[in-house]
Amino acid sequence: METTPIVSMRGITKRFGGVTALEAVDLDAYSGEVLAIVGDNGAGKSTLIKILTGVYQPTGGNIELDGEPLVMNSHSDAIEKGIDAVYQTLALADHLDPAANMFLGSELTTSLLGFSMLDNARMRLETERVLKERLGVTLKSLDVPTESLSGGQRQAVAIARAVYHADLRVLVMDEPTAALGPQETARTLSLIETLKEQDLAIILISHSLDDVFAVSDRIQVMRRGRRVGSVMTPDTTREEVLGMIVGGTKAA
Repeated sequence: METTPIVSMRGITKRFGGVTALEAVDLDAYSGEVLAIVGDNGAGKSTLIKILTGVYQPTGGNIELDGEPLVMNSHSDAIEKGIDAVYQTLALADHLDPAANMFLGSELTTSLLGFSMLDNARMRLETERVLKERLGVTLKSLDVPTESLSGGQRQAVAIARAVYHADLRVLVMDEPTAALGPQETARTLSLIETLKEQDLAIILISHSLDDVFAVSDRIQVMRRGRRVGSVMTPDTTREEVLGMIVGGTKAA
C-alpha cells in the first residue's frame, strides 16, 4: 500500500437546509487498499461518497487529489479525475446485452460509406477483454439480455463499465453484495480482491461486517454524520467496530 493517499478529504461538512448530514469528516483513500466505511442508516456514508464522486458539493471542507486541490461540479468531473462508483442499483439496462450496457452512453462507432454506425463487434470484443483481463470473468454468452445473468455476473458487468476507463484510480462500491446469495457474494468479494491487486483504491460501503472483515484493510466508522473511528482491520474485532457504530467506544 502507498504511504501517500490518492485522495484526501478534510473537514467535509454537508448541510441540506437546516439539516447537517456531515460534520467535519476526514477520509483518506490509498492505492492498493480496501477501505470499508460502516455505520447505521443515516450515519452519513452515502452523502460522503456522493461528495467524493461529484454528485454533491460540500458545504465546507476540501478534497485533494495527489496533494492538489480538487473541485468537482458533477459526477462526470469525478470520472475524468479517475474516481467512479458502482452503486447498489448497478444502473444497468436489463433488456440490453452486457456489451450494450458496458458502453451505454459512450457507444463505439465506425464509418461505412460515410455513415456513422455502431461498432457492435468492437464493443463485444472490448467487453470480453475487460471482463477477462481486469476481472477474470468469462460469460458463457454476450448475446443475452443482462437481466438473465446471475447477480454476481451483473455486478461484474457494472464493475467492468467503471474499470474500462484506463485512468480509474478510486472505485467506490456501494453495498455490492446486498442482494446476493453466499456463492455470488464470494465471487464479488473475489472481484474486489482482484481490483485491489491492480493498485486501485477501493472504498467499500457495506452493512455486512462479514464482508468487511473478509476483504478490507482498514475500517472507517460513521455515526450521526461524523467519523468516530478509523482502525486497521487486522488490529480490531467485530465487537469493537459494533461498539463504535452504536456509540459505546471510539477509536482514533
